[in-house]
Amino acid sequence: MESKGRQAKILALLFLIVLSVQGDFVEPPEPDTSLVFPAEGQTRLPCHYQEEEGERVVQVTWYKELPDGSKDQIITGHFTDGHTEFGRYSGRVRFESSSPTLNSALLIPNTEESDEGSYTCHISTFPNGNFERHITLTVWILPISSLDPVILVEGQSYRVVASCRAVGRPVPRLSWDTDLPGQHQDRTSEGGSVSSYYSLHPLRSMNGKKLDCLVSHPSLEQPRRISNRLVVQYPPDASITPSSGQWYAGLEKAELSCEGGGYPKPHNISWTWKGGALPDGVSTVGEKLVFRRALRMNDSGVYECVAQNIVGVGRTEYMLTVAATSQRKSDFPPDNLLLIIIGASAGALVLLLVIVVLLVNRHHRHRNKKLEMALNEKSDEIKTLSRQASFRRVNSLSTDFRLQGDDYALLRVDSRMKNSQMSLERPIYRGSQSTLVGKWGPPGEVEVDELGRPVVWHDGMSLRRSEVDGEKEERRRRVESYLKNSNMSLDSGLPSSLVPLKAQQDDGIGPRETDLGHAREGDSPRGEGWTPPQTVAEGQEEEDDDSSSSHQISEALNAHFYYSDGVLRPRPHSNAILLHPRAQII
Repeated sequence: MESKGRQAKILALLFLIVLSVQGDFVEPPEPDTSLVFPAEGQTRLPCHYQEEEGERVVQVTWYKELPDGSKDQIITGHFTDGHTEFGRYSGRVRFESSSPTLNSALLIPNTEESDEGSYTCHISTFPNGNFERHITLTVWILPISSLDPVILVEGQSYRVVASCRAVGRPVPRLSWDTDLPGQHQDRTSEGGSVSSYYSLHPLRSMNGKKLDCLVSHPSLEQPRRISNRLVVQYPPDASITPSSGQWYAGLEKAELSCEGGGYPKPHNISWTWKGGALPDGVSTVGEKLVFRRALRMNDSGVYECVAQNIVGVGRTEYMLTVAATSQRKSDFPPDNLLLIIIGASAGALVLLLVIVVLLVNRHHRHRNKKLEMALNEKSDEIKTLSRQASFRRVNSLSTDFRLQGDDYALLRVDSRMKNSQMSLERPIYRGSQSTLVGKWGPPGEVEVDELGRPVVWHDGMSLRRSEVDGEKEERRRRVESYLKNSNMSLDSGLPSSLVPLKAQQDDGIGPRETDLGHAREGDSPRGEGWTPPQTVAEGQEEEDDDSSSSHQISEALNAHFYYSDGVLRPRPHSNAILLHPRAQII
């Protein structure tokens, strides 16, 4: 048993080795394949064997299987003897390649329905043996279709109005493309033919309507359309159209026109008058009854038009009444009157458009004018403001100390000296409109301190009015004494660069106050040994003190400054030190 198993394994291994070294089919890849080709076209049956190294295709043979199970040899290709065709296939088949052993595909140039069946491609190789591929061929027959229209007549009963037939393999499918309210019935017969019948009740309104037959088949990319129009015949429906709305004696070129209608078009149109012959000078020209002369009174009567086609006859009458004179309301014919009305309407519309354009143009010009005036006013205003701003810039002085010269510094000295002189005068607060009133003062007067601020009295304060007046007087005298014994007041408004500084030993004056505004009660500009002068009465004594103070300030200014060309300049001094107006002393 073990030896048999080993032999089986060895055989399987050898079989796998043979399969690995033998060739294979490139086309078709599967052993069994099904193909479909249409009749009357070329059919290609693929068969391509790829040889391996050391292998060679010796012969290729195509067979067709018969219904009884036998095989019919079609063609053979040998690697040295070439190819050979057999029987009824001779001249109908051929190999696709001139080297059948390399590419063994079979071609049937003109395929017939009898070519349908099963085919075998047999490949003989050395040394690996024979290989086969089986192909089933289905032959489709392209549909042959037709449509038979039916001529209908109005008034007929419900019936078939069109029939569509098609033959093919496989059996085609028929359908209808129409908007007509009908029904269709399909019938299939042997041999792959099919018929479809469309039925309806014919009416004259259906004449010329679309009734197309659509043929669908697998061999067609889209349904085949057979175009058709329904034909419904009906008798004429005659009508008479006069050439004028009024008939009167003497009318020239008068005529009557008869429209027959119907389908098909009437082939005969005739005119009669009172059942008899037409008057003299009146004849028929096609569909018209023409009066070749001026109309007469005796042309009045009943005129009849008779239209006839293959289906029937249509009749209509017209009563012609000829008046003695014209009763036209207008000298213009109706057509000319219509043209005149249209022209007048068009002219009025154009005139209205012109008026609208002019009004709009005038409105825009007026608006533009107003805007231009407003713009000019704004421009003038801007120019005026620009000039005023320019004047102010010219008259103004820069605040940058780098751009200020000595003249500007001297002008500032003059201005500050004047302000200092005015600030030394005793302020009078009488007549002030302030609502703050002292505790013991009379109504309308406001008590202020040395800085000019209103004094508000509280109930808890114990100072009396006389004591406050004494303190104020004492402070005033201290300031006056300081000004008299000082070379120049630091609060006079002069810049530090223009105030001459001297040694304290030369002037014999003690240290100066840095700021009058910081003088406190009990401080003495002369030291502890200085005593304020005696108090004098208000009134005349105040005026004398004020005048003496002004005089002392003027003498101090004259001693250290002089006027030149309207500018206050410092007098030269050996010990004077001049500093820049913006310089800072650390």
